Amino acid sequence: MVDHVFADLSFAALYDSLNPWGPGDDFYLGLLRDAGSVLDIGCGTGRLLRRARAEGHRGRLMGLDPAAAMLVQARRARPDVEWVLGDVRVRRWQEDFDLVVMTGHAFQELVTDEEIRVCLRAAREALRDGGRLVFETRNPGARAWERWTPDRVHEITAADGTPARVWHEVLGADLDRGRIRFTETYAGPAWPAPRVNHSVLRFLDGGTLAAFLAEAGLTVTAQYGDWNRGPLTDTSPEIITVARRDDPNDRA
Repeated sequence: MVDHVFADLSFAALYDSLNPWGPGDDFYLGLLRDAGSVLDIGCGTGRLLRRARAEGHRGRLMGLDPAAAMLVQARRARPDVEWVLGDVRVRRWQEDFDLVVMTGHAFQELVTDEEIRVCLRAAREALRDGGRLVFETRNPGARAWERWTPDRVHEITAADGTPARVWHEVLGADLDRGRIRFTETYAGPAWPAPRVNHSVLRFLDGGTLAAFLAEAGLTVTAQYGDWNRGPLTDTSPEIITVARRDDPNDRA
């Protein structure tokens, strides 16, 4: 699913400023260092793969994203990484990667059961035997959406010096289905009027995630509640999931 704001080049240039490097990026970078080949689904501007290559990673690095504007940013920075436009509905691989990652809560943009199933099947197909899929989702028990209010304004500055203010507002919460509808608003002197992006995210608990993964032939080997690999509790901020590709011959 393409984020309509970040499909625009001017907004794609703001993405890394809005989402500065943090503990989650360090977590994933550590995994990349130990993997010979990596697929990043929903790679955005490709910051994670760019850093890995800059550090000297010599293996195959591939970023997949449906937003062409995001990949423009990625290619400008590191043409020596494979950047692929599209999503797992149309781009598929067969046992090509040791590691598949989905960062930046990209997994939560899979709103329907079918979208989740398609993505997990594609991730499994892309992994070699014993390969791992790693991704994070916000823990519904922490109720992060309650802090997405218009009074919490983020002020950022893009690499070219463009200032912007960003805020969020929840429009509706269907907690039975784990769906949160909200807006993300951008305002600043670069635009004649505020730009509003409408989004829906899905919040799944650890057990539901594990069931989807098992159905896809992926076994959960670890789930953490934070980027320090703390235990997953009912109110942990994150559900960080590490899942291994099953050998079908080992499945009963």
